[in-house]
Amino acid sequence: MNLGFTRRMSLTVLLLSVVSSAWAVLPAFDSDGRQLPSLSPLIKEVGPSVVNISTFTTQTMRQNPLLNDPFFRRFFNIPPDQKMPQSRRTQSAGSGVIINAKEGTVITNHHVIDGADEIHVGLEDGRSYKATLIGSDPEVDIAVLQLEEFEDLIDIKIANSDGLEVGDFVIAIGNPFGLGQTVTSGVVSALGRSGLGIEGYENFIQTDASINPGNSGGALVNLNGELVGINTAIMAPAGGNIGIGFAIPSNMADSSIDQILEHGEVKRGQLGVIIQDLSRELAEAFDIDKQQRGVVIAGVQPGSAAESAGLEAGDIVISIDGEPVESSAQLRNEIGQRRIGQKLRVTILRDGKTKVVQAKVGEAVSQLASNGSVHPFLEGASLESFSDGGVEITAIERDSTAAESGLRPGDVILSANRYKVGDLDDLRKILKQSSQRIVLRVKRGNAALYLVLQ
Repeated sequence: MNLGFTRRMSLTVLLLSVVSSAWAVLPAFDSDGRQLPSLSPLIKEVGPSVVNISTFTTQTMRQNPLLNDPFFRRFFNIPPDQKMPQSRRTQSAGSGVIINAKEGTVITNHHVIDGADEIHVGLEDGRSYKATLIGSDPEVDIAVLQLEEFEDLIDIKIANSDGLEVGDFVIAIGNPFGLGQTVTSGVVSALGRSGLGIEGYENFIQTDASINPGNSGGALVNLNGELVGINTAIMAPAGGNIGIGFAIPSNMADSSIDQILEHGEVKRGQLGVIIQDLSRELAEAFDIDKQQRGVVIAGVQPGSAAESAGLEAGDIVISIDGEPVESSAQLRNEIGQRRIGQKLRVTILRDGKTKVVQAKVGEAVSQLASNGSVHPFLEGASLESFSDGGVEITAIERDSTAAESGLRPGDVILSANRYKVGDLDDLRKILKQSSQRIVLRVKRGNAALYLVLQ
């Protein structure tokens, strides 16, 4: 017998046995009565909790002044008494998830309903209800809706997304391209994805379950039929799915949802520290193990919660409430999910020794350049002095002037109009003399580039 064929057959049997084992709770049978693995029973259970969302927006149309010219109207045979439309109504589609059947509560992405005048929620069985926006969290991209009238809804159980592991099977359910409810499956490809510049706070689940435009706000569920994430974005150089999709972890979404339901908005606090990743070079400089993971506190803001807790520049944060911290993005997410006034147990390395500090999340001190307080071209950008010199863009509001400039969260402004920028005060002074055009030299990752704002 061919040895290679035997090995392939053994591998096939092994794989089938693993799949059958994973889906043993979901039996199906072929025409001969043989049991086959199937997701159908699970989809029938959770499918009704995933909804289609249609939004309607009225946009004011810019009028060509020539339309008021009698000669122009006569030349193009436009009746003199015919009125031209002043506005137009646009429609877009997305997805959502029912999380409370008794209250008629639906969650989706902020970008799905942003700017909508009217929101309709369509159920799997064809019913449709109007919905109102309770509140949203643009920085995490979560919105909470309330159905105005409803009956006989089915909600979904929310899982602890911290239990997810790379390789776990997941199912994406949503409304891609407005086609109606569609189901795809795959695995968790990676966890804790950040630095993508998609949202203010990023801790994405990456999956190869097919996600396409219109899936935004839909459900990512595990094989127990529990919600583990909200499908949000795709990496699509060609405009469609290439096997890299991103979902907001359910725990991260839940933190925003609770505050929205309670306050109608998210009140996000901060410790008041300037941070950077602990590199091997920094670890060597601090005379600690090069393999040590953590986040270096490069600066502490005066009067901040961090200062009150006794944190100092040079401290290395290695865990929050016992959970290891390995990157600046992770630390920022951990603090961002906490409520103002919530106590934290911060474990640090100071002078090579481990120390536990009790801290409390404080009020956020925003340095948002609203109303052009730094410069009108940077309106909508959140700016902070960077520890190594320059000014970091920590967040950018959607549809703002800064968002249209080409700047991204994480960019560090090194110079403006060829003048070196040391901190936020330097940037303010330089830009006070500029009104028509700004030339910024920006560090982005390991590269540097120039951006012209005008």
